[in-house]
Amino acid sequence: MKYIGFFFSLLFSLLVAVGLSINLAKLPPLAKVFDPFKGFWQNAYSEDYDPETEVAIDGLQSEVMVDYDENLIPHIFAENDMDLYRVQGYVTAMHRLWQMEFQVMAAEGRLSEIVGPIALNRDREMRRKGLGFGAKNKLKYLQKEDPENLNLMLAYADGVNAYIDQLSPGDLPLEYKLLDYYPEAWTPYKTLLFLMNMSETLSGDSDLAYTNFRNIFGDEWQDKLFPDKPEGVVPVITKEDWGFEPLDVKKPGIEFLDSTKITELLPEKEPGLGSNNWVVAGEKTASGYPILANDPHLALNLPSLWFAMQLSTPEYTVKGATLPGTLGVILGFNEHMAWGSTNADRDVKDWYRITFKDQSREEYLYNGQWIQSTTQLETFLVKGQNEFVDTVVYTHYGPVVYDRNFKFEGKPLDFALKWTAHGESNESKTFIGLNKGKDYGDFIEALTHYVAPAQNFVFASGSGDIALKIQGRFPLKWEGQGKFLMDGSKPMYEWQGFIPTEHNAQIKNPEQGFLTSANQHPVSYNYPYFVYNNNYEYFRNRRITDQLTGKSGITVEDLKNLQLDNYNLHASEILPLMLDSVRGGGTEKEAFWVAELKDWDYNASAEKFAPALFKSWWDHMESALFGSWDTKGLPITYPTKFTLSNLLKNEPDADWFDKSNTATKETASYWINEGYLGMVDEMKSLTENSDSISWSAYKNTHLSHLIPNLTPFGRFEIPIGGGKGIVNASASDWGPGWRMIVEMGPKIKALGIYPGGQSGNPGSKYYDNFVDAWASGEYLKIELRNRGNSSEMLFQTKYTPN
Repeated sequence: MKYIGFFFSLLFSLLVAVGLSINLAKLPPLAKVFDPFKGFWQNAYSEDYDPETEVAIDGLQSEVMVDYDENLIPHIFAENDMDLYRVQGYVTAMHRLWQMEFQVMAAEGRLSEIVGPIALNRDREMRRKGLGFGAKNKLKYLQKEDPENLNLMLAYADGVNAYIDQLSPGDLPLEYKLLDYYPEAWTPYKTLLFLMNMSETLSGDSDLAYTNFRNIFGDEWQDKLFPDKPEGVVPVITKEDWGFEPLDVKKPGIEFLDSTKITELLPEKEPGLGSNNWVVAGEKTASGYPILANDPHLALNLPSLWFAMQLSTPEYTVKGATLPGTLGVILGFNEHMAWGSTNADRDVKDWYRITFKDQSREEYLYNGQWIQSTTQLETFLVKGQNEFVDTVVYTHYGPVVYDRNFKFEGKPLDFALKWTAHGESNESKTFIGLNKGKDYGDFIEALTHYVAPAQNFVFASGSGDIALKIQGRFPLKWEGQGKFLMDGSKPMYEWQGFIPTEHNAQIKNPEQGFLTSANQHPVSYNYPYFVYNNNYEYFRNRRITDQLTGKSGITVEDLKNLQLDNYNLHASEILPLMLDSVRGGGTEKEAFWVAELKDWDYNASAEKFAPALFKSWWDHMESALFGSWDTKGLPITYPTKFTLSNLLKNEPDADWFDKSNTATKETASYWINEGYLGMVDEMKSLTENSDSISWSAYKNTHLSHLIPNLTPFGRFEIPIGGGKGIVNASASDWGPGWRMIVEMGPKIKALGIYPGGQSGNPGSKYYDNFVDAWASGEYLKIELRNRGNSSEMLFQTKYTPN
């Protein structure tokens, strides 16, 4: 009864915390919430109390057994795939139903139905970006081309619905009671919506921000501050010979330069979202067997994005991290192979300016002709208000996201989004193929079905192979295409097809004995196709490569230490210059702070003070410098830390350091000192009653509930080191959401951990019981288990045909 103490304060949470985001008049009646038989009290239990031992489900062909281990990780044993996924759906819903539905309602643009008008603009954004449009296209593709996989999705949905159908009002997850609504039936469309939401989360673009930047500052600044091919990068894959004849890409003779002032932009992808993975060949390990490691970095929430599970049939057994709402294991291993992935950060979204014939927007100009558009009326059922209807126009590129009704109110501007995720794809088939795979050939075959979000898939097999393939559907573009807003009336700005999947970069059993990716530039610059993204990573990947290069006798323990590595490579490369640039003088406290930085070993451990000083200094310097640029009031994007660090060191007298409104010429040193003064002011405030503040307290890594104002359901001030640009990438509200290490020997050794717990119920001891272990660098053993023979089994449930 872990949360009973908390529940006594639930009244205040309802009236204060929830009231911040939901109209108080629309809250559920308090008598209903506090009903002892149907209200929150029914949720104040732990799942190890009196579990059902037998459950009948319609549609099962045979008996299915589910063994729960000591951490509430289910191990499902079925005789066939249909039964396996049906019970996976049931079991996942039993522990994570509200999370599953909330996430797909967010993707479909329906949150205003449950939280009211505060979510309406976000809902409009999701619908205008076409997440539902893409999910429907994928569903049509499955209906036509892969009914077998669609049937597996239907089985999963049937399992979810079997769980929903047996719920009484008192059994509903707590969030349904607080928000006063009831779950809907699950469908394959919702599974596809969830996958679309992952594509949205991991697919960034800065085309419109770049367009503003170039219009304000010109090509010279644009090219220097946002280079296509920066120096000093360590790509994911480097090759002398790519082994194929590339397709020809024709570049138009004249480039479209749009001078539109774009006054408002939708939020970009959160900088830093990404991941680490690596795989080490047996020749470099102490055991002689390959070891694979993976830790994806995504938003940190409760309930966790991930749900650990083992799935078994007579043909295969697979274990790892699942995504509630989707089939199979997403990141994991089976008896023959292991795999993991990181975000590939490719530009797969482009924006086109549309020229409509008149105010009706029924026709738009393309190739000298007027082409018919289509219109979709989007109806929003807003809780507590009248319904809202939005009009979304579709072109052959895709939906018109920005127009006179959204972001450009009253202005005759129309920007359409073209995005690979809108097209046909079959990502579920990829993961099912990986779950069943036995060797490198199966790994490559499974990836052929994968489109978005683009990923760097890493692989290790029991036979000793290691490999990495960058997979997605990548547009065939000419050099520089898609960095800026393009003219939608000209066919010359169309994508010229897609890079063939066999031309996507891949490598097997490299001479160096390891492979790694950490969201850096994907390929060496001799790769024959145009590759670009605004958000590549430049520090984690180099640190990982440095730690693996030239090493031998590598163990699982070594790779645990690497996943937990807190070394701040960025600070090591720029802080000496910053310290040399500081002008003399200052208080005794300032002298202490400077001494802390000079003595720092660049490890961003939780208890240290220096990491907080460095981040404060850097952030204030960036803010002062970028804040001095005259952006004409328009939103732009800014250079990466890597680029700015190189400019501070190599071009300190460049024009971008000079303030245009002063008689003197400012240089890099001026801004370093401005940042220092900002740090001093901030630290004086934070250390008023002490000498220092710890790094973990300063960055406040935390796990918010998916509804952030439900603060009692979150975890805050988690004592963990690391940070952005550090291998242990634990920032404030995002970080390593799933750590996994697998050694592919005859007896597979596997470790895993995530910040959360298996239960989605805040009243369960399994809601957040992994958090402290995750923060302190501990792991769970997640080896494959046989049916019913574990002395550590928590309980067992039998699922039978109804």
